Amino acid sequence: MAYDDTTFRRPGDETTESDPAAYRRRVQYDDTAGTTLDQSQRNPAVTTGAIPVVEEDGRDRLGIHLGWEVILLVVAAVLGFLLQREDSAALQRPALDALLVTGAAIGLLTLGAGLTLRAGVPNLAIGSIALAAAMQYAENSDKGLVQAVAPALILAAAGGLAVGLIVAVLHVPAWAATLAASCGVIVYIQLRPAPVEVQGDWDPTSQAFVLFGAFAALAVLGAALGAIGPVRRFLGRMRPTGDPAQRRGAAAAVPVLLTIMLSSLFATVAGVLIAARADGPIAPATGFEWTGIAFGLALLAGTSAYGRRGGIFGTLFAVTALTIFLRYQELRDLDIALFAIAGSVFAAGLVVTRFVESYGSPYASRTGDDWNAAPSGGTNWSPTLPETWNTPATPAPRSDRWDDGPWGATR
Repeated sequence: MAYDDTTFRRPGDETTESDPAAYRRRVQYDDTAGTTLDQSQRNPAVTTGAIPVVEEDGRDRLGIHLGWEVILLVVAAVLGFLLQREDSAALQRPALDALLVTGAAIGLLTLGAGLTLRAGVPNLAIGSIALAAAMQYAENSDKGLVQAVAPALILAAAGGLAVGLIVAVLHVPAWAATLAASCGVIVYIQLRPAPVEVQGDWDPTSQAFVLFGAFAALAVLGAALGAIGPVRRFLGRMRPTGDPAQRRGAAAAVPVLLTIMLSSLFATVAGVLIAARADGPIAPATGFEWTGIAFGLALLAGTSAYGRRGGIFGTLFAVTALTIFLRYQELRDLDIALFAIAGSVFAAGLVVTRFVESYGSPYASRTGDDWNAAPSGGTNWSPTLPETWNTPATPAPRSDRWDDGPWGATR
């Protein structure tokens, strides 16, 4: 019987006449298994046709990310030099304190965007939440910091929990659910027909180094945890694999709820810092420009738009570079719209995503040449063994004397 007989073909396979190896099947696995060794727990996605060899689940090549982060650091240093040349006191206190507070606010928004990207549930409402929190603080800051900020934090947590439940229970795309939530937040903002003056006098520049240091620590620590395989798989349970509408189970709800709630809280604190450092009244708007800046910086920092890959120091360096640029263009009276900045940063971030996806994936496992089940061009191979192989050899007679054999030949 030859291997190209119809017995070994899949039912309904009509392509084996032209390609006898076409009945072979390759299986790709998703990245949500509990361990890299437990292949049985992975969800198989059976595919047909010409597909790449299965990629092993290994550690990402962080060298690509680190190389890009060096470039970001150089860009930040160059912008810092230009700012120093424009204003020699720009990087000295008290001007430095104001710069650090602005960087902390932008950094918290970027952290929320990057966190939800890594979890596969991008929160598009963070910009609107930040603006709503800024207006809430501006109206109530005369009552004290706690009374002005606590209600905003509670509402943000409750709203994030509600949206997370919708995403997890209904299993709908997070971008759609959070976009709908942002519309509701914008309605709250537009209930105010005129800009709102900041009533309080709290100045966060007195804790500027603490605020920026807290952001930097969260950015680096969070990125380092995201590089660990089990943490990455736990956080990315909602990332689409195979059928995107297929439910992922109750375990996937935990990272969804955590990331959306945390990103909403980060956005609230960022809005409070923006309002506290505002030079004038807080004007009603949509807040989408801050959403674009946050997600653009997250992508520019090396976080993939697909959510799987990310660097270590990219968020810190990207936020620092943009903060310095905003102050530089203000001193030069360039008057660049925030939407233009957001669009430019977002476009550059998409290019970076293509870069890290192309060069930051694990090394493909080396496999030998594909085995071809086609019969040889000459004679068909037959599984029938030669007649001499079918007949077992008769063993030689064995003597019971202990001195027989080679060891007794010299006696």
